Amino acid sequence: MSQQYGQMLGAPRPFVKWAGGKRQLLSVLHENLPESFGAYYEPFLGGGALLFHILEGRSGQRCGISDLNSDLILAYVTIRDKVGELVRSLKSHEKRYHADPKSYYYSVRDGSPRSGIEKTSRLLFLNRTCFNGLYRVNSRGKFNVPLGRYTNPNIVNEENLRAVSGVLGAGRVSIKCRDFGAVLSDAKKGDLVYFDPPYQPVSATASFTSYTSKSFTMEDLARLAELCCKLDSKGCKVLLSNALGRQGAYEPTAQLTLTLKRGLGTMNC
Repeated sequence: MSQQYGQMLGAPRPFVKWAGGKRQLLSVLHENLPESFGAYYEPFLGGGALLFHILEGRSGQRCGISDLNSDLILAYVTIRDKVGELVRSLKSHEKRYHADPKSYYYSVRDGSPRSGIEKTSRLLFLNRTCFNGLYRVNSRGKFNVPLGRYTNPNIVNEENLRAVSGVLGAGRVSIKCRDFGAVLSDAKKGDLVYFDPPYQPVSATASFTSYTSKSFTMEDLARLAELCCKLDSKGCKVLLSNALGRQGAYEPTAQLTLTLKRGLGTMNC
């Protein structure tokens, strides 16, 4: 099935730029995947780089993906179920944006659409045209990133959206909006759980943990460490990244430290 989509539309890849995205780490993550596993779970979904990589290579793979960001989860569901209507909405955004980029961007940013399609269309439009592709909300849950400097942003990206829709719709993929701790009740012995939590800031001013109105805290990191231990005791296979800051709370069987360039603007989508 992955071969079929590769011939027709190309391999599906993340449809949003996301802080801490793992596209540049896919080769390393692939090398560290277990040779065999049951279901695949990803509770901090984000852009889903590893998810799409796994689905491309494993036709019919059972997956449970989730995130606490309700707008993001709605986007996955909308792309899976109503990609044609979404593409038409994005084309409308594209046309209006090119007529007056600054005015139109801020009118969309300040808007509050009601339908699922328009909410997802707004999310993708803002993600493609905002500064550095950054997704950030304030304490009231309002998107507050300024307009980026682009000459011709790829707002629609129809081919990839249809590839993502195809692989999500054809596979056995469960999509939920929930806290990461809920995976404990779902994952069974032999299943693979990949955690990629919001990374801890390298300084007091460098923080990218505001994906929702609730930041990811050190207390959450402690909960994550405890959860990894519980999953390990159940016989689950756990892959973890971006979890520095609480050394010794969870001892993995293998650990690899990499130095990466933290950036959002280099993603070619």
